[in-house]
Amino acid sequence: MRDSQETGQQHSGGKSPAPAQLAPKHGVLAVVIVLLIVAGVVIAGVVPRRRAVAALKEATRDLAIPTVVAIHPKLGAPQNEVVLPGNIQAFNDSPIYARTNGYLKKWYVDIGARVKAGQLLAEIETPEVDQQLDQARADLNTAQANYTLSQITAQRYQDLLKTDSVSKQDVDNAVGDFAAKKAMVASAQSNVKRLEELQSFEKIYAPFDGVITARNTDIGHLINSGAGAPATELFHIAALQELRVYVNVPQQYSQSAKPGLTADLTLQEIPGRRFKGTLVRTAESIDVASRTLLVEIDVDNRTGELLPGSYAEVHLKVPAGSPAFILPVTALIFRSDGLQVGTVQDGDRAALVNVTLGRDMGNEVEVVSGLSASDLVITNPPDSLVNGEAVRLAAPGQNASESSNP
Repeated sequence: MRDSQETGQQHSGGKSPAPAQLAPKHGVLAVVIVLLIVAGVVIAGVVPRRRAVAALKEATRDLAIPTVVAIHPKLGAPQNEVVLPGNIQAFNDSPIYARTNGYLKKWYVDIGARVKAGQLLAEIETPEVDQQLDQARADLNTAQANYTLSQITAQRYQDLLKTDSVSKQDVDNAVGDFAAKKAMVASAQSNVKRLEELQSFEKIYAPFDGVITARNTDIGHLINSGAGAPATELFHIAALQELRVYVNVPQQYSQSAKPGLTADLTLQEIPGRRFKGTLVRTAESIDVASRTLLVEIDVDNRTGELLPGSYAEVHLKVPAGSPAFILPVTALIFRSDGLQVGTVQDGDRAALVNVTLGRDMGNEVEVVSGLSASDLVITNPPDSLVNGEAVRLAAPGQNASESSNP
């Protein structure tokens, strides 16, 4: 019993509450562990989010800077080939009319005939003119006979005056009659010559070498020279050895269009062929209605391939007055400040430059002022592009849309 009491005392007075002292330590440790876990979860969620926000900001900044493709302007040719419409005309082109009245007796040439200068084309019967000429010749013979008689009479009266056989008045009358008869002879001679020339118009000759392009008469037709009614054109002749081509050159090229420039002609009906020509003269005046300069280009046509009246495209070699640059039309910016192009300066800044255009060649345009060969021109600028805006150059061979995509 004592042993059991002692044992009980030992249990009651010993260190039996040790587990109760350990419990608070385990609770603190658990709280710390929980806090660490929470902190880890928070850190694990906040850090990636911050990184994502930073990455988003960086991407937004990158996207805010437009990526552009830029090129150096291409230098234009030292000579500009201006293509203009032209009208081909014969070097000499003339209608042929009759100069006397009558009936057409015979014609010797028809359309398409090649004739020489002085060649007989037709004959006209003029019976009235023939009769008038016969009468005029008879009048001339009468006047010459009277002139001869008056001359003899005047001479005799002058000889008789020396012996005082006639009065001075009679001599003066004879001399005056002689002068009048002389004038009548001259008048009759002029009338005969006029009618002879009129009779010579019975035969119609070619005025120059050329081709008959029209015949508007036939045998038996009444020919009117135009004295009492409008004259009718008998033939039309054109000289085709050399042709004239008239071209209206725009005012901007008028200072360069000088005699001596070369030009080529092309025709749709003769594809692949170019006919050489030379600018020989200009009107030296700008047409007020069209603002163009009329020029003449002469073309050798001894082969006869070109026909007068044809339409041709004239390729005029006009020297460039100042260096010009070629740009794609997509590089142009149309704004209230005028026509501009975007350029890249210092490799990362945009600058808008006003330019002046020359020719419009469809997909490309000619810039005559505002650019230099060292400029980097943006080929397809954004609509919102402004001066000083940051830009990014696309890599060679890469377009702007590809470089802007992540």
